[in-house]
Amino acid sequence: MTIPINKTPIKNQIGGVFVPVRDLEKAREWYSKILGLEGGEICFGHLYTAPMMGTAGLMLDTMPKWRKEDGDISTYQAPFIQLLTNDIQASYQFMKENDVELVTEIEDNFYFVIKDPDGNLLMICRGIS
Repeated sequence: MTIPINKTPIKNQIGGVFVPVRDLEKAREWYSKILGLEGGEICFGHLYTAPMMGTAGLMLDTMPKWRKEDGDISTYQAPFIQLLTNDIQASYQFMKENDVELVTEIEDNFYFVIKDPDGNLLMICRGIS
């Protein structure tokens, strides 16, 4: 059975992106520095919500409910989010200057991949104009 798109109660809008982290304060400091985030709040003792431009927010979460038996949390081993830039070269240099682990060089003069302190992979991508 096919459900007509206009009949779904789910919005085609991303409300937020959850990032699994081990140390909430360390992750908050790193993401704030790298993305220039200001504000945000810690909720429920394990979740930091950071307002971002657009509709989606960034949510750093120690995810107590989703941890493995040994207490660890899985990280994203493929880029899970695309962060935009108008200057791919300057962004790459910024990451190098801030000792961010670079997973790739700039590929196709369009994107590169970095690793956050928890090992999650993120893509920095030149916006198409």
